[in-house]
Amino acid sequence: MILALINNKGGVGKTTTAVNLAAALAGSGQRVLLVDLDSQGAASLSCGLRRTELKPSVADVLLHSHPPAQAIRSSAMKNVDLLTGSSELADADLLLAGTPGREIRLREALNCVRTGYDSILIDCPPSMSLLSTNALLAADSYLVPVAPHYLALGGLASLLEAVNRLCDLGHGDVAELLGFLLTMVDYRNKTTTALVDSLRTNWGEHVFTTEIRINVRLSEAPSQGKSIFDYAPSSSGAKAYKSLANEVRQRNAEWFEEAPAAVAGNK
Repeated sequence: MILALINNKGGVGKTTTAVNLAAALAGSGQRVLLVDLDSQGAASLSCGLRRTELKPSVADVLLHSHPPAQAIRSSAMKNVDLLTGSSELADADLLLAGTPGREIRLREALNCVRTGYDSILIDCPPSMSLLSTNALLAADSYLVPVAPHYLALGGLASLLEAVNRLCDLGHGDVAELLGFLLTMVDYRNKTTTALVDSLRTNWGEHVFTTEIRINVRLSEAPSQGKSIFDYAPSSSGAKAYKSLANEVRQRNAEWFEEAPAAVAGNK
């Protein structure tokens, strides 16, 4: 399955989740491709690459028709390949403005390589840009990391509205919601419990059981170019992302049963 990790608000643990979920799935025996759609290349840097090592990148694939198989490289994480981000992505909306089929360029690129992977994770930029549109039209489902902060929760309605609008544009299937993931959870904050309860009350089973709590090891791992499993395998962060991977696999299995046509590649 192709899974987009998306939120139109930054600072909610989206890239941390993309990298560590990829590592957790790979640790269970899956072959994983991580696609970095952020112009800052945070996921790529978190996987141990330096800024001078980002080319060829996903920008070459989307903007210059570079063959995706030639842009993919292995990462420092076992069983995880990487399609790197690039600063050139910051101008993607402008550069693709007059390009026919600009909204489905990522779908077409990933269709060329998806049979080589068990899972493809897309780390989206923190906005509903053309890149995020590409991700939602390429993916089978999407996961929304949500920090239990008032402003972060308030943006969910606009995100879901934007996804729903894509359904009316005639580009084929749009990714379906796999779930909301609570991240950066800190129960020492007096408002956290109320906000978590509100999200679970309003969205019920759409909220993952797993919660990613504030953990210093998770914040340290990217600076070492490692996943939490390589940096601090016994930490609470590692245990949480292993639990999340189990939930994602379970939800994916249910989705496979309900939507066989999409899984067969008929997007």
